[in-house]
Amino acid sequence: MTSRLLRPVRADRRTTAPRSAALLGTRLPLVAAAVVAVGLTAACGPSSQPAGSAAPATAGQSAEAALPSASESATASPEASPTASASPSASASATASRAASGPASPARTSAKPARTSAAPEPARIPGPGYDSSADAQKQIEAALRAAKSDGRAVLLDFGANWCGNCKAADKVFAQPQTAGILGASYHLVKIDIGGNSSANSALLRKYSPSGGTYTMPVLVVVSSSGTVRTDTHVTGNPSLTADGINSFLRKWAS
Repeated sequence: MTSRLLRPVRADRRTTAPRSAALLGTRLPLVAAAVVAVGLTAACGPSSQPAGSAAPATAGQSAEAALPSASESATASPEASPTASASPSASASATASRAASGPASPARTSAKPARTSAAPEPARIPGPGYDSSADAQKQIEAALRAAKSDGRAVLLDFGANWCGNCKAADKVFAQPQTAGILGASYHLVKIDIGGNSSANSALLRKYSPSGGTYTMPVLVVVSSSGTVRTDTHVTGNPSLTADGINSFLRKWAS
C-alpha cells in the first residue's frame, strides 16, 4: 500500500524536476546579464544617486578613508592652499632684506627747487664815539680783507669824542635806515684823531693827503683794493642829517 502511494509522488518529481531545471536554466543567464549591466552602469554611466548624498560604503572600505585624518590636516603644507600665509622664515627674511636696504627713497621729481642765494650778513657797525686805544691800522687792514671777500666798501670815519659834528653823525648812523645802508654796503672803521696819537694822524694824512685844516668828521670811502673813492676833506661834508648821510652812503657804495 505504501509503495503504491509513493510511486505517484516519485513520478511527479520526475516530471516536475526537468521543468524546474529548465526554468532555472533560462533564468540564470538573465540574472547574469542583469548583474553585468548593473556593473557597467556603475562603472561608466552617471550615478542615479542624488547630488550631495553620501555613497554607501562597500565591503572592505571604511567611511573614514574618504576624509583626511586629523594628523594629515595638521601637517599639510601651507602651499596647498592659495590663501595660506607666508612662512615665518620667509617673513623674517623679507624684513631683514628691507632693513638692510634702508628706508625707501622718496620718488624723484624732475622739477628742482630754485636755488636762492641767502643775503650776506650785515657788517658790524661800531657804536658811537672813538676808541683812542684801538690799533686803527689793524682795524683798517681787517676791514680791507673783509671788503675783498664780500665786495663791500670801507668807510673811514676820522673824528674826536669832543667833536659836536662827530656826535651828530653818530646819531644818524644809529638810525635804522642809515644803519641798514651801512651794514649792507660798508665796513665802518672809526679812528680817533682828537688825541695825541701820531699813528692815527699819519693814517689821516695817508687817506686824505690834501692837508690843511681838517673839518671833522672826515669821511673817506675806500674800495676793496685800497683806492680812495671820495674824501670829504676835499669835497666837503654832506648834511649831517638822515637824508644827507643816506644820500652820501648810497652814492659811494657802488
